[in-house]
Amino acid sequence: MNDLPSYNRPFICLVRHGETELSAARCYNGLVDTDLTENGENQARDIGAHLRDIDWEAILCSPLRRARRTAKLAGFSTPEIVEALREFDYGECEGKTTEQILSERPDWDFWSHGCPNGETPEQAGMRLDRVVERLRSYKGAVLVFSHSHAIRILTARWLGLPAERGAMFEYEPAHLSVVGTHRGRPVIMLWNDGSHLSR
Repeated sequence: MNDLPSYNRPFICLVRHGETELSAARCYNGLVDTDLTENGENQARDIGAHLRDIDWEAILCSPLRRARRTAKLAGFSTPEIVEALREFDYGECEGKTTEQILSERPDWDFWSHGCPNGETPEQAGMRLDRVVERLRSYKGAVLVFSHSHAIRILTARWLGLPAERGAMFEYEPAHLSVVGTHRGRPVIMLWNDGSHLSR
C-alpha cells in the first residue's frame, strides 16, 4: 500500500539503494559494483511495499548492480538505465572510510576537494544536470533509484545550488526523498525518510 503523502502535483521520488557491505562499514563505494547484503535486500522489498501502487510516469535507475537489484526487489524489474545516475567516482578514496582518508590527507574535505584520480563535486554536478533537465520535463510522478552522493548532488542542482551544497543533505541506505516544485520554485517535499523500513 502506498504510504507516501498525497501530492497533487508532479514529484520526483529519489531512492538510495539498500545496504551493501561497504555502506554498512561507512566506506566510500562508488563505481566498484557491489551487491546488497541480506539486510539490503530486505530493505529493497520494504521500498516496494511502500511505492509499488503509485502510477509512475517513468522509473529511472543507475546502471550499478546495487541500484538495479534494489529496483528489482522493490518490484520494478525493467527501469530505464540512465548512466548519469551512477555514483560518484571516488578514485583513490574507493573502499576507504573518511577517517582512513584523513589519516593520509589531514586537510582533505570531500566537498571542497573531491577525490584524487576521481571526480570533483562540480564534475558530478555537470553530468547530473542532464538528469535534472530531464526530470523537469515530466508531468507526473517519477521514481529514481540511485546513490548517496549522486542524489545529494542532484538535489542541490534541482534547487539551483552549487553541487558542493549537497553537503547539507545526509542520506541513509534505502531511504527516500521527494522533490518537486511549488509555485514555480524547486522544493524538497520529503527528505531521507526511512519510515517504510521494517528493521
